[in-house]
Amino acid sequence: MTTTGIETRHMADERQGRAWFITGASRGLGRAFAEAALAAGDRVVGTARDVGPLAELAVGYQGRLLALELDIADRAAVHAVVDKAVAELGGLDIVVNNAGQLLYGMLEEATEEQVRAHFDTNVHGALWVGQAVLPYLREQGSGHVVQVTSMGSTGGFASVGLYSAGKAALDALSEALAMEVESFGVSVTIVQPGSFATDLFTRGTTMTEERGHYAPLRAKLAELWADADAGEPAEAAAVLLRAIEIQPPPKRLILGSTSYDLVLKDLEARIGEHRRWEELSRQAGQA
Repeated sequence: MTTTGIETRHMADERQGRAWFITGASRGLGRAFAEAALAAGDRVVGTARDVGPLAELAVGYQGRLLALELDIADRAAVHAVVDKAVAELGGLDIVVNNAGQLLYGMLEEATEEQVRAHFDTNVHGALWVGQAVLPYLREQGSGHVVQVTSMGSTGGFASVGLYSAGKAALDALSEALAMEVESFGVSVTIVQPGSFATDLFTRGTTMTEERGHYAPLRAKLAELWADADAGEPAEAAAVLLRAIEIQPPPKRLILGSTSYDLVLKDLEARIGEHRRWEELSRQAGQA
């Protein structure tokens, strides 16, 4: 009895564990996702601009973690690294688009260079990764793409409007992607994390040059966020591992109890606003 190349790879995966491709794997949630996958017996290609922090982890999991430098804003580099990952692992089972950064400041303050760099990473980079991995996932007839957006992707908020805008764009792209690849046996899960103890607000943040007339608003925001709790990345990673075991997997998953409540509250407020103006909306006819 003969087997196809795809069947052979799947049998090998059962022996060696699933094959993961994780962007932004050096720190924060990406690092936690990589550690959880490795602890589960899987194999991981972890990418980041700086893979130095992965060296110790690679030693601890000899032969199961391949760390590759990658700036996801570079489309050609993304395709080259994905090709190398597939060559090394024989295929990919789970792709986690996690890499991202925060552009912090009021919209008026942001420079063109800052805005373009922000969207190149948070939106275009995830798109380039998707374009690079999908030919392989489509050919093998399986795979799971995890798109890490944010609890803030449902709407904008002062001082993080550009971050929310980028995550909202990725959210919309991910919904479209899910429809486009479902018939090929590929699943998409949109993961919306809340606040976790990562370095997003330090190493991962670009600050705008502050303008004095926003000082009162900044003071209010600082007071609002003063007592905010941050979750443990390992807890988020444990939930992700459980989610990918579910068949079919969740199409959308909020990470964090407080975040869950806030997202639902925001959605309910939006529904209320639509209903408030329903009569006016319907005056526009059947459009």
